[in-house]
Amino acid sequence: MTFLHRRTVLRAAAGGALAGAATVGCGRHEGSPRPTEAARVASPSAQVTGPSVRPKASPSPAPLPAGLPAQIEHGSRTGKAVALTFHGQGDPKIATGLLGEAERAGAKVTVLAVGQWLDEQPQLARRVLDGGHELGNHTMRHLDISAMPESAAYAEITQCADRLRRLTGGIGRWFRPSRARLATDRVAALARRAGYPHVLSYDVDSLDFTDPGAEAVRRTVLDAVRPGSVVSLHFGHAGTVAALPAILDGLHRRGLRAVTTTELLTR
Repeated sequence: MTFLHRRTVLRAAAGGALAGAATVGCGRHEGSPRPTEAARVASPSAQVTGPSVRPKASPSPAPLPAGLPAQIEHGSRTGKAVALTFHGQGDPKIATGLLGEAERAGAKVTVLAVGQWLDEQPQLARRVLDGGHELGNHTMRHLDISAMPESAAYAEITQCADRLRRLTGGIGRWFRPSRARLATDRVAALARRAGYPHVLSYDVDSLDFTDPGAEAVRRTVLDAVRPGSVVSLHFGHAGTVAALPAILDGLHRRGLRAVTTTELLTR
């Protein structure tokens, strides 16, 4: 199947799957303060509710290099890789289609999952990992974590971590705050306390959650992406599904590969 044909088929499938679907994107908080270093505290024991799924052991991820910042916005600018990161929420058919399209192009992605979505679609946790992708934490309910009291914000992180542990055997390496590009000092400290020493931000915002159409998503990403970029994208939006083949093709034409965030930072 040719690239153009795949894109046409995927766009048609997305349109059907998303009929009546709700918008599930993250809004950026412009001017969010950058975090300072905070002491890492051991994660408390987890209590998990919901359906039980026997976790399948996953290989240990490669160790991260020393000296990474507490909040990661991009990787090395001298390499030939970028990280496509997806906010995990929305129609499971859309998510499965996006993962399949990435895999057909030889790309790997990072999915930051919402805990409630994992409760509703537990099979997708293994689907992400079995495809060679990464799975991380995007809070339990996708609320404005920066505006929450400390105890509520911490629960948003740990409850999603509990779901990840139950479904995969671990909490995942990456945490991304909900409804904010950059974590506040307090949220970054809470993430460390929950077992996430690094907050995963991004330097390229596709704005796909505003549903501007596939061509606008493609143009926004390819106009801004550079070697080492971390790109923010979302499951659950038809324009993202339709734009992904063209984004991957555009990266390939520039000699760039889409890899997991861990691979981006360890190569």
